[in-house]
Amino acid sequence: MANTSLASAITAYLLRHLGSQYTAAQVAVYHHGQRVTVQSVGIQTVYPYFDFASLTKLFTTTAILQAVSAGKISLQTPIAELIPAFAESGGRTVVDGGMNPHTYAIEPVNPDFSGQTIDPSTVTIFHLLTHTSGLAPWRKLYHDDAPPPPPTQPDPIPRHERWAHGLDIITSSPFIAPAGVAVRYSDLGFMLLGEALSRLHADSDGLTSPNGLESAITRLIAQFNFTTPASVIYPASHIVHDSGLAPDISPFAPTEYDARWRQRRVWREVHDENACGVGGVAGHAGLFGTADALAQFGVQWCNHTVPDIAPELTREAVRQHAETSGERRGLGWMLRSLDKSTAGTRFGVNSFGHTGFVGNMLWVDPDQDIVVCCLTNNVYYGRQKPGLFEFRVGLNDLIWEALCSS
Repeated sequence: MANTSLASAITAYLLRHLGSQYTAAQVAVYHHGQRVTVQSVGIQTVYPYFDFASLTKLFTTTAILQAVSAGKISLQTPIAELIPAFAESGGRTVVDGGMNPHTYAIEPVNPDFSGQTIDPSTVTIFHLLTHTSGLAPWRKLYHDDAPPPPPTQPDPIPRHERWAHGLDIITSSPFIAPAGVAVRYSDLGFMLLGEALSRLHADSDGLTSPNGLESAITRLIAQFNFTTPASVIYPASHIVHDSGLAPDISPFAPTEYDARWRQRRVWREVHDENACGVGGVAGHAGLFGTADALAQFGVQWCNHTVPDIAPELTREAVRQHAETSGERRGLGWMLRSLDKSTAGTRFGVNSFGHTGFVGNMLWVDPDQDIVVCCLTNNVYYGRQKPGLFEFRVGLNDLIWEALCSS
């Protein structure tokens, strides 16, 4: 299929799901390091920007691995060496399975670990990157009594105050399992990695968290030298205020109506409640931008040409280090599962990528040198709407077959 035909096929596929899965979507495809097409549908202006959601974790991962490559830390460095408060409370007893982010209900404890006391000093950078830390997947970190940050004006509550409250909860909450036992995806682990980056950069910049994290990620983004004007990434949730754009210029895809806390449609601010509630700067969510920028980021990972990371470490990051019930993990990266995968049915077993809660995905097939990024605002219609998995599989299969089946 010629590039023009593939572009038309992608647009037709996106339009079939417009109004049911999302109100806006954007897809970027690269093959052999070259841009094949970028297609957008739905609500947009000249350059539509999307909430990256958990694709933000890939930038946190990259910055952490830069620090490893530079010898500042190792994969086996205990996180408590960088954040002493994490271990100051001593052992923590397993009493529950964490909190459900959809319902806020407390999940049941795994009987295999109930009552065990976990030593926080055993948790390493490796455990956090592979989601084997034993930390809960999610807990509510924002303060109900504090008003939500306004989306288009400076926050009246300093970021460091919001983040300090969240960090206190992370460093005192019970574990759900011992470190190294099983893969259990955790936003909390990547928030700790974000704090570690903040402290590593504070050493040289004199900045304190969370400004050190924002400094680290801003530097990282600048290193990628994105090649097109549409390749844009903004750090921070107060996107209009921080980017200097006028409040009435809003080329950002709106996401969910937050009836639980913010009491408004989430627009021009991060969707993730914890990222918003701790001030918008966090290691697990909070970046905004375009599919083209993320796809170029994926190309450099595919080619093992990531700035300031030794190629052997990038290769190490995208091989399997942990697996539980078919969920395979590299260092910060999700690996294609051997059964059902959002990568689809055609991407190879060596494929790596990540998904985002609002409806995003980035997948890389290194064997065929294909990179696909799709950004949507799927949660516009609610966070538990069915059909997203099937949409992702169908899109990736369409693109792979067009590029590789001839």
